[in-house]
Amino acid sequence: MREWSSAWLLLVLTGGLLGLQLPFGRVAAAAGVPAISWAFLISSGAAIALSPAAVASGAWRWPDRQRLRFFAITAVMSYALPNLILFSVIPKTGAGYAGLMLTLSPVCTLLIAAALRLKQPSPLGVSGIGAGFAGALLVAASRGGLGEPAALGWIGLALLIPLSLAASNVYRTVDWPEDAGPLELAVGSQAVSAVLLAALAAVLTEGLHIGAFLAVPALAVLQVATASAMFALFFRLQQVVGPVYLSQIGYVAAAVGLAFGMLVFGEHYPWFAWCGAALIVAGVAMTTIAQRNTR
Repeated sequence: MREWSSAWLLLVLTGGLLGLQLPFGRVAAAAGVPAISWAFLISSGAAIALSPAAVASGAWRWPDRQRLRFFAITAVMSYALPNLILFSVIPKTGAGYAGLMLTLSPVCTLLIAAALRLKQPSPLGVSGIGAGFAGALLVAASRGGLGEPAALGWIGLALLIPLSLAASNVYRTVDWPEDAGPLELAVGSQAVSAVLLAALAAVLTEGLHIGAFLAVPALAVLQVATASAMFALFFRLQQVVGPVYLSQIGYVAAAVGLAFGMLVFGEHYPWFAWCGAALIVAGVAMTTIAQRNTR
């Protein structure tokens, strides 16, 4: 399918689905589901839900050493480590600072890719990333919490979130297993992530609270369905466009979260938040045009 190779469509769909994860998590937290247990549901549910499709399509292979390495490093750098830091710093820095760190991922990805001399976006593409970053900053500022006092040490720890995500974006391109497809990599990385999150829950908390999902059964099913689609599209997006373009899913997610908060939670935002959303749209359009022109 042509759509399966459309950079802008994959970006919008992946970022849009990512944007749903935070409000879903917000509702689950309000129902008493611990954050790490909800993260485990996302990874384990996606691995289980995508497995039949991976096997039926012939995409699944018994993991060799390279695939196991890819699964493990991706799980740690993309999911387990950022989530662990995120859960740790939010009580100390406020949600605003933590959300701001996520907007730095595309800029950090661009810098790492440049340092490694990977394929670079054109000046138009770099300008698009800059526009998206400015827009994401405005959206993050509108969500509140940026003015809360926080120790420099905790802010420094929070900076590891975009660095880990950016390094993982580049790593997946550099070490992509030979002949591996998106479904196979999505299943393997999420399965390992689920194991790591279960271990972290056992060490850092009282373990996973699976029974808490019964408080929001419909939401749990919807969460697994949307996360499964997101991860399948995520790895396809990486395969099609590489790490720098892919990193903008955070920008799209920020804009989607803004609209979702207004329509579902009845939230109200200042005018500059919508200016930020417009900048994100403009930035994605610029990088998409740049991506097409470099093919």
